[in-house]
Amino acid sequence: MKMTFAKRCLAVVAGSILTVAPAFAVEEAASIDELLKLINQAKVSESKEHQQREAEFLRQKQNQQNLLNQAKSTRAAEEARSETLEKAFAENELKVEALREQLNERLGSLKELFGHLTSTAGDMRAIINQSIVTAQYPSRGEFLDELIGKMSSDTKLPKLEEIEQLWAEMSREMVESGKVVKFPATVVSADGEQAQQEVVRIGVFNLVSDGAYLDYSSKSNLISELPRQPSGHTSGIAKLQGASEGFTAVGVDPSGPSGGNLLKALIDTPTLVEKWHQGGLVGYIITGVGVFAVLLAIWRFIVLSGISAKVSSQLKNPSEARENNPLGRVLKVAQANPNMDAESLELKLNEAVLKERPAIESGLNLLKIIAMVAPLLGLLGTVTGMIVTFQQITIFGAGDPKAMAGGISQALVTTVLGLVVAIPTVLLHTLVNGRAQRVLHVLEEQSAGIIAESAEG
Repeated sequence: MKMTFAKRCLAVVAGSILTVAPAFAVEEAASIDELLKLINQAKVSESKEHQQREAEFLRQKQNQQNLLNQAKSTRAAEEARSETLEKAFAENELKVEALREQLNERLGSLKELFGHLTSTAGDMRAIINQSIVTAQYPSRGEFLDELIGKMSSDTKLPKLEEIEQLWAEMSREMVESGKVVKFPATVVSADGEQAQQEVVRIGVFNLVSDGAYLDYSSKSNLISELPRQPSGHTSGIAKLQGASEGFTAVGVDPSGPSGGNLLKALIDTPTLVEKWHQGGLVGYIITGVGVFAVLLAIWRFIVLSGISAKVSSQLKNPSEARENNPLGRVLKVAQANPNMDAESLELKLNEAVLKERPAIESGLNLLKIIAMVAPLLGLLGTVTGMIVTFQQITIFGAGDPKAMAGGISQALVTTVLGLVVAIPTVLLHTLVNGRAQRVLHVLEEQSAGIIAESAEG
């Protein structure tokens, strides 16, 4: 019993030794004396480890104190340096103020002159950046930025040569505005290809080349062909480029120096085909109806012209009735009933004329209907276009009157198309109907003559 209890105690103590000093190799104790020996050895090992840790902590504490002392000395030195710099800054401010006053006294009226020069140079820079003369002389405005910087600075003064150059550029702009000159340049075509070609500059208004107007971009310093040329205004460009003296009539945009707004407006003006496409589906329907009406009128006019010619030929020879014309067929009826009384013969001839009337008047009612329906279709397209325009105003607002005017213009295109179809259709209907009524009048006239002769007989 005692041995068992001793072994249990030994196991517990050995476990505690392992827990307290895991780095110490514990041998299995055979007795309590050996266990005590092992515990003493563990205490000795722990005390040595603690001594090492205390020594390391003391060394680190000493280093931290040294670093703290160094930081304090650095802060003191920087504070002293800051005070020195503040005194120097205050002294320099006084010196700068004194020098500025001295500069203003010495400049005198030149300061006002520099103000005017700065304003003039700024305006000239804006003119040069926008002028097409820069396309011929690309680097002529580079000095202006430096000149403006010097005149606005307190430490620099512009040179007399730079001021004279400003005056020279102003004079060159005025002189070049009245010249028509040619110069080689790289031109970007409408399809994006670059080519070296001769460019004609018309004052400060337009650049032209190879029968086309050009556009100059001051930002990219590129000359490019306009993607769309103003129709009816390019005929004189080739003559101008080939001329060496004299006067040549050519279209010039007078708003060129201010951005070329007139030329842009001409380019943006839609052509007849583009206006026709603006009519949309209703416009296409009106156009189809109009084409059909014209073809129908031409066909009926040709047919009635042939019938009229045959009737006229029949009138010259009434005794020989031919069935290839309406008059001949009516005369045939009269010749087939020579002994019939006048009243019966009148009924027979009226019947024959009535049979000929549908073929002669064929298509006339359709032309009349088209002439009446075409304006109504145009009105339909206008109303639908206005509905779309007001819907856009509801969604996006009425802040852009240009967009509203564009929508209303597109809506009115169908009305124009309807009138363009209706007016010629009415005229064609009148022409064809007159030809038909002429033939019917001949038939009725000849029928009345035959009935009168029968009554007299």
